[in-house]
Amino acid sequence: MIKSALQIAREDYQPKLPESLKGTVKVVEGAKTESVSDQKEIAGLFPNTYGMPLLTFESGTKKSYPAIKVGVILSGGQAPGGHNVIAGLFDGLKSLNEESKLYGFLGGPSGLTNNNYIELTKEVVDHYRNTGGFDIIGSGRTKLEEKSQFDKGAENCKKLGINALVIIGGDDSNTNACVLAEYYKGIDAGIQVIGCPKTIDGDLKNEMIETSFGFDTACKVYSELIGNIQRDANSAKKYWHFIKLMGRSASHIALECALQTQPNIALISEEVEAKKQTLQEIVKQIAEVIAIRAANEENFGSVLIPEGLIEFIPEMKTLIAELNDIMAHKEEEFVKIESKLEKREFVATALSPESTIVYGSLPTDIADQLIMDRDPHGNVQVSRIETDKLLIEMVEARLKKLRKKDRYVGSFAAQNHFFGYEGRCAAPSNFDADYTYSLGFTAAVLIGEGKTGYMASIRNTTKPASEWIAGGVPTTMMMNMERRHGTMKPVIQKALVDLDGTPFKTFAAHRDEWAKTTSYIYPGPIQYFGPAQVCDAPTKTLALEKAE
Repeated sequence: MIKSALQIAREDYQPKLPESLKGTVKVVEGAKTESVSDQKEIAGLFPNTYGMPLLTFESGTKKSYPAIKVGVILSGGQAPGGHNVIAGLFDGLKSLNEESKLYGFLGGPSGLTNNNYIELTKEVVDHYRNTGGFDIIGSGRTKLEEKSQFDKGAENCKKLGINALVIIGGDDSNTNACVLAEYYKGIDAGIQVIGCPKTIDGDLKNEMIETSFGFDTACKVYSELIGNIQRDANSAKKYWHFIKLMGRSASHIALECALQTQPNIALISEEVEAKKQTLQEIVKQIAEVIAIRAANEENFGSVLIPEGLIEFIPEMKTLIAELNDIMAHKEEEFVKIESKLEKREFVATALSPESTIVYGSLPTDIADQLIMDRDPHGNVQVSRIETDKLLIEMVEARLKKLRKKDRYVGSFAAQNHFFGYEGRCAAPSNFDADYTYSLGFTAAVLIGEGKTGYMASIRNTTKPASEWIAGGVPTTMMMNMERRHGTMKPVIQKALVDLDGTPFKTFAAHRDEWAKTTSYIYPGPIQYFGPAQVCDAPTKTLALEKAE
């Protein structure tokens, strides 16, 4: 395989570890834990793994560990640093006992149930150190939810002599890992289950999980692209760039990129929902900024849009819910209609009067997307709705009205972009390379200490890596009950943008200035070699959250 100069150089990078993981580890038990809410229900569903203590690692005296066989699974979408979790897990297991072995289940959770695996030897792992992607074993979105899957997984683990599983994933994957840990402990299967927090969306975090891995790298990739676009806008001085950013359930990426690049406008879904802003109010807000800048002869700018914005707009959320209901009950009638116009008319007659007005106000192509693109459950595929184009069309229409009233004197030309996949498999930043390696190493220690139902935790991450605090947090501590597909289920609580938090307040304090002036920051590409303040710095979000 031909490698780039960067790939060759990064192979020699040795990720930094907390001091507590550099030798023999002593496990210190903290207070017993309880779930974030619904304590009685969660405790009842997890009698064997609920209420376990927080764990912190310290340097300890030398001890021996038996050889162990471990399986690892990459679950869900890719995130920079996944390979280093596996590298840290491999090195951690070997540090406990050189005879330990690591197996990778191929293609995600289905690899466990289908017994599709490879042994991850040093030769294999070394090839992937400090690289982006999940291609070492691949990933998948199969959910481990059924007893039959659990039993098949246990059967396949026993064939290989595997005593522990590490599941690397987001909130849903780690919820399933927690359920699996409870089931295996309940039947005395002899299989431990440990989770690692992964998602570029940044919504798997709490007091003990300061950030999910991949968020740092992805945001730096997107911010570089946004900075490049803003510099182009400031050079050409003729385009407004509407940039949609990945993050359906939360706006952490949009907020972080705003803090890094200082765009003219950044929409935060959680604020839109809290203020009950309508689509028209959002359009009016954008148009007013464009008009103000046009009055200063600046007919250019940047708008950051979270991928899931449309679901946070109250009237759109209601419309989508009604459309989902219509499709669930009238699908047979709908599919028989041939023309798009007739399909739109059919749907409009079935909507409530309020939603009919909203639906009728949408551009035709967006109205079509709302009823044509469905997921396997018949629901609207919100991520496919071109919110950036929707806003461009509606803003342009409003500017025409403002021009007739002599309230807009500029020219409006727009470009739309969507940044998502560009950041998911980037070579991890030094922060993510170090963080993920430490997470993998921590998972190995948790396994060596016989723990199950825990998620690997690395804290104090705004300090140098040597001062990071490694340990484990019971996954049940993060759970609450939520309605999923009509049934109440235990799930890890998603962390949305905290409107009372320092990161959002910092953004809110400056956005009026950024709107009127051209205050762009151009972060440039990720730096891997050089001063620590350039190469190892965490996200603005994390730095602001942990600022003393």
